[in-house]
This record gives sequence, structure tokens and C-alpha cells, in this order.
Amino acid sequence: MTLSQADDFLTESEVLFEALKDLSNDDLRTETQFKGWTVEDVLIHLHFWNTGADLSASDETTFKTRMGGAMASLKKTGSLRSYENETISERGSLLRDLWITTARDIAARWREMDPKARLPWVGPSMSARSSMTARQMETWAHGYEIFDLLGKTREDTDRIKNIVILGVNTFGWSHQVNGLPVPDTMPKLTLTAPSGAVWEFGDESAGTLAGPSADFSAVVTQTRAFADTALTATGDVAQTWMANAQCFAGPPETPPAAGSRHKQEA
Repeated sequence: MTLSQADDFLTESEVLFEALKDLSNDDLRTETQFKGWTVEDVLIHLHFWNTGADLSASDETTFKTRMGGAMASLKKTGSLRSYENETISERGSLLRDLWITTARDIAARWREMDPKARLPWVGPSMSARSSMTARQMETWAHGYEIFDLLGKTREDTDRIKNIVILGVNTFGWSHQVNGLPVPDTMPKLTLTAPSGAVWEFGDESAGTLAGPSADFSAVVTQTRAFADTALTATGDVAQTWMANAQCFAGPPETPPAAGSRHKQEA
């Protein structure tokens, strides 16, 4: 048995690297539409958590030390930015090359891992499969602001289903993290995959949600406002979910305002 999500994570990383590989150091310091982060900030963040996930499987002591520092920084400053910047010292093209080289190395080793292996994380442990899915999700989500900045359109494939399933699995979490009661039933979700396949989840008795799988992924990763997608939602449960969707851990985050995240002119 191989961990296919490791290959999906690597493909996601390679797609982003292809968009970044010719940027100058000055280009890498350009601000994106995501909270004033530069492209370099995005790469620091991705490299920090990619190597954090890798440490969770190879060096639990070092992993716990790093995560302890991260949580202390979050409690003190309300942000992880300074701690990530202190931990990852590389910048510019050196950072970009280190990020992709490390992602390739991680994927090659994780491909052979037991998908069900339990690994420590910030909070509850997670399976190796879930850990790699999270790495793919973050690469895809933070890649969005870079593609937007460059005025490029990312060509998705059905590997996005990993992110869709993560969005489905965090239906309850999206409510809990925002202090909302969790509905008994998830709405009927009907999504069109990049290949044209149709993916269905949930129950129509709780309402419906339909549209492109990439748009659903963009909402649950908070890279697009629901109003800026082609998704349609019927019923209070579906509408409340889309207003509060959050497929990642941490405190509640405010989704982007309508029109605030968009592809810029190249």
C-alpha cells in the first residue's frame, strides 16, 4: 500500500513551483491579496509546516519543541509569522529552491508510509494520510494568492478531491470553531470535478449545495468569498456552512469579503 496523497502533495507543489521558478528576489517580496503576505511569506509558511509534518514522523522530540515554540508565539502575539520567520532563515530564490527540494524529498519518503499511521500534531494526532492531505490543501490554498498575483489560472485535476473530502469532513468543525450548533445532517453536496465527474455527499433533507469542486475547495479554504463563486446553496444549513466554512485548524478566521480575492492582470 502506498500513500497516494504524498504524490498529490508533490504535484501541487510542482505546479506552484512552475509558476514561481522564474521570479526574481524582488518579485518574491511582492505583497499578495492575503493579509499583506508576500510571496516569500507564503513560502516560509509552507516550508515551516511541511518540515513540521515531516518531523512529526521522524523526530517527535524536535517536533514537540518546534510546535511548543509556535503555540507560545501564537498566544503571545496572536500570530505565527514572527516564529515562522525566525525558524526559517532562508530568503529569496534560496528559500524557493529549498522549499521545493524539501517537498520532493518528503513526498518520496512519505509515499512508502502506512496511510493509517498515527502521528502527533498540534492538538489531536492525525493519520499520515490526513497529514499529507493537509499539506496538499495548504499548498493549494496559499498557492491561490500567488496565482492571483501573477494573473495566472491554475489548471486543477481530480487530485482536488482530497481537499473536497477535507472540506466535507470539517462540516462539523466549521460550526464548532465559530461557536455554532452542529446540524445533525450535512446538506446534499453535488460537485463537478475537473474531469467532469460528479461527486456527491450528504443528504438533500438538509438542503443542497452545488457547483464546481474548485469553487467549493476555495470556500472551505477561505481563498474565495462564497459570493464570488459559481456555487448555489439552498436552505439555512447550507448557507450557514458556506458563510463559516473553515477546513483548517486554529482559531476561527473571517472568510474574505466579496471581491477582495481575485485574479489580477498579469
